Amino acid sequence: MRARELRDLTDDELERRLHDTRQELFNLRFQSATGALENSARLRTTKREIARILTVRHERESSLERH
Repeated sequence: MRARELRDLTDDELERRLHDTRQELFNLRFQSATGALENSARLRTTKREIARILTVRHERESSLERH
């Protein structure tokens, strides 16, 4: 999901997405440790997704502080 699409989500949806993505990263790391991970690139894309979500969340917090 692109940052532009994340900005269209509500705060609750964004937090839910963050929780789900972190859970997915946990599962991917577990699969990687046990050797069951088929596509190691998913680790990287999941981390980037988390970073995008956190960036949007931080942008919203910053805009609230300014106003």
